[in-house]
Amino acid sequence: MLNDPRSHGLWEKSAPPPPATPALEGEAQTDVAVIGAGYTGLSTALHLVEQGISATVIEAAEIGFGGAGRNVGLVNAGMWVMPEDLIRTLGTDYGNRLLDFLGAGPSYVWEMVRRHAIDCEANPVGTLHAGDGKKGFTELTERARQWQARGAPVELMGKAEAALALGTGYYEGALLDRRAGTIQPLAYARGLAHAAVRAGAVIHTSTPATGIARDGNGWRITTPRGALKAGRVVLATDAYTRLVMQDIARQQVTLPYFNMATRPLPEDVVRQILPGRQGVWDTREVLLSFRYDAQNRLVFGSVGALRNTGTAIHRAWAKRALRRIYPQIGTVEFESEWFGSIGMTSDNLPRFHRLDEGIFAFCGYNGRGIAPGTVFGRAMASFLAGKTLAADLPLPLSQPAPTVLRGLRSAWYEAGAQLVHLAEARF
Repeated sequence: MLNDPRSHGLWEKSAPPPPATPALEGEAQTDVAVIGAGYTGLSTALHLVEQGISATVIEAAEIGFGGAGRNVGLVNAGMWVMPEDLIRTLGTDYGNRLLDFLGAGPSYVWEMVRRHAIDCEANPVGTLHAGDGKKGFTELTERARQWQARGAPVELMGKAEAALALGTGYYEGALLDRRAGTIQPLAYARGLAHAAVRAGAVIHTSTPATGIARDGNGWRITTPRGALKAGRVVLATDAYTRLVMQDIARQQVTLPYFNMATRPLPEDVVRQILPGRQGVWDTREVLLSFRYDAQNRLVFGSVGALRNTGTAIHRAWAKRALRRIYPQIGTVEFESEWFGSIGMTSDNLPRFHRLDEGIFAFCGYNGRGIAPGTVFGRAMASFLAGKTLAADLPLPLSQPAPTVLRGLRSAWYEAGAQLVHLAEARF
């Protein structure tokens, strides 16, 4: 996108086209203005117009330009935080409410795909969380215990069973979550946009919000070539917040993440590697992830940015790591590479904010945006329609709090990932 082959890589090459979404010209008016055309913004707009409330989405770049179009495509249940830790942070009421809400998130994604006939390579076959060494397997054992205590369909695999599911003996074990799966993330975002437009929503791309000010009982959002008036506003830009309401971004540390896609693998190799076609990520602090696309490309990723010295370091590391885990692949060649940013909050949990009178946001997905963005958009629409009270939402109302040393910490994540991947080359 925007003539940058490293912004969306394989996903832009293989996604169906988006709907026509011209830039906003002149003055327009709507019940709810949504800033940001990712999962949360598009889901909010779609669910609003389905309830008879007009919604207009404005997006600075293109549909799915932020994390929605760059991520790995793992549709996971819950957050990084273990269930019991999440409850300790949010309290029993909100903790259990959020766990149930996000635990059902993937099933709602699959429902949306079916209902709106979204062509996005949806594959609801589960995900595998792979345990790196004995420490990693101990973590998975505890995760399994906590999720199973809640009745979640998760299954702990020992080394031998995990080797069959993963196609490698590299890991100590794995946790299979049958609620989850994989998706072509940009195709899903574009599919939500098509569904929203068909339902009556208006979407304007190449339309950054340059300012926001009160206008009578509502708000006036200025753009380069026009303005949008609305009674209420939803900010759905998360880690890619730029010009307005920057407190959303200031509360998050930026974690860069890259992906590289191989050429389509031969059928005999595909039968050996991930025979169940689950998506995978592991327990290492500088984690790695991998999954297939529909054409049997293996999409391999980790923490890091593909710019400056990082490009060569991460590419060389990815080739070595992939050969180490799956030597049956042979010579590794990547045909696409891209990267983006993950916004990490202080407790690794999402937020629900009222930024001003009539201005709201769900944000802080910590790398888990597909299912949460979809269901939080539905929840936002229900709240704005008056069908759900703020006190009944799955997160408490809060105000953004800036993260200390945010810039330095973000820079350290980028530099630290390079150091880790460079060091791994020596052993």
